[in-house]
Amino acid sequence: MMSKPRTLLSPLYFILSTFFIVSLLLSNITAGKMTVLFGLTLPAAVVFFPLTYILGDVLTEVYGFRKAQLTIWLGLFANLFMVVVFTITLVLPYPQFWTDQEAYQRVLGMTPRLVGASTIAYFAGSFLNAALLSKLKVKTAGRWLWLRTIASTLVGEGVDTALFITVAFGGTMPQALLAELILAQYLWKVTYEIAFTPLTYLVVRWIKRWEQVDVFDHVVDYNPFILKRRHDDEHDHG
Repeated sequence: MMSKPRTLLSPLYFILSTFFIVSLLLSNITAGKMTVLFGLTLPAAVVFFPLTYILGDVLTEVYGFRKAQLTIWLGLFANLFMVVVFTITLVLPYPQFWTDQEAYQRVLGMTPRLVGASTIAYFAGSFLNAALLSKLKVKTAGRWLWLRTIASTLVGEGVDTALFITVAFGGTMPQALLAELILAQYLWKVTYEIAFTPLTYLVVRWIKRWEQVDVFDHVVDYNPFILKRRHDDEHDHG
């Protein structure tokens, strides 16, 4: 099956991108809540954040690196806008009878260091994940999706986790504990991705059939700061 190139963004692409961005925002909001899962002490964000990598894999696999790149940038801008909104909300004056300011501050207050750590980690990890998956798809001629999604996650989530924990908490705790936090979160996220691989297969196959598109990035510039696509930048193949 051959599919003709598409220049317009489909409704399904927007739906997937919306869930990607919402998962990212929810992850940053819930990051302050700690939980214990299978004996591991982790931020509650680990329940939602791996979904961004799964959705990112689906977007890259079906629509190619350029479309995934657009979604990643939209997620970054949405996250920064959320931080601005929270910051303004918290500094607004409030009446004397309002007694929940401290609770709002505790949940929604984000320190510059945490914002910087999450932004840097998300940006680097998400683009590495998308670029590696895109390259591997061409190298494997579209075969072994399970291998490509897991391999890209190993790299993307590894960089994301190491950067976030190091930038956010470096110097505030012993190096051994820092390493334990990185390893625990990394193992959780990779296991999460592997567990969802069968569902990823089903979703990818359904979307490809529905959209009649399967992008291979034979000629693409992986510079994340280049948003304008050249005419020959992507090719659709079935």
